[in-house]
Amino acid sequence: MNTPADASRESAARLVESPVFIISTVRSGSTLLRCVLNTHSQVHAGHELHLGGIEVKLATEPANAAAAELGLSTTDLEHLLWDRLLDHQLKQSGKDVLVEKTPGNVAMWRRIAECWPRARYIFLLRHPVHVMDSLSNIFRDRAVDMALPHSPEEIEARIRSSAFGQISPMIEELTEARAHLDGITVRYEDLTKSPDVATKDICEYLGIPWEAGMLNYGSQDHGSFRMFLGDWHEKISSGVIQPHRGLPDINGLPDDLAGLCRGLGYV
Repeated sequence: MNTPADASRESAARLVESPVFIISTVRSGSTLLRCVLNTHSQVHAGHELHLGGIEVKLATEPANAAAAELGLSTTDLEHLLWDRLLDHQLKQSGKDVLVEKTPGNVAMWRRIAECWPRARYIFLLRHPVHVMDSLSNIFRDRAVDMALPHSPEEIEARIRSSAFGQISPMIEELTEARAHLDGITVRYEDLTKSPDVATKDICEYLGIPWEAGMLNYGSQDHGSFRMFLGDWHEKISSGVIQPHRGLPDINGLPDDLAGLCRGLGYV
């Protein structure tokens, strides 16, 4: 049985001791932020890794016995594997700081904190109305192909309901993570309106010098922009930080959506 002391030693022996995790909902600009950070000479911010979907299975009784003798649980083994994956990426990049940006991290922030006690966090916020609109557009494109046997009004209601059902628990987890973890909060609106100010704040938090070239992320190759690895739409492929839309008025919004806006400080 793994003792607390064993677990402490195991977590302290990470190959990547202080990775940086962008904690956000979907459609919040995390691909833009990771490209901007990846342009920095000292930062590697690659595509989404989806660590939560990388699992270890002890398929035989001897394998279970061997792991138990080592004092390692399946969770411990997964943490070792995740850490090795991050180390592999960082060494390949030749850089010093690793940033991981999978939006699904918001639902597993407790596990991340357990795996990397010295992890650092960038909490990326975006106005929930715009997150809803962006996610609804994706669902709307899929609905056209599905040819659902419903009226356009019914389809639209289902799209909006599905979008809210996805972002609401993510925002709740984001709020919890901000309350329990130390980190820096960055708003998408600030990142796109004053990218120099926002990126200087991030660099100061990470303890690295600011580089003006970060604002021209299109000058470097950031890998494929495709589904499951981050945003894949035309806007991110432009290589240019584009200004956000104006903040919407939350008056008149449904109470549940307005509540999410207030919870993130958008009033």
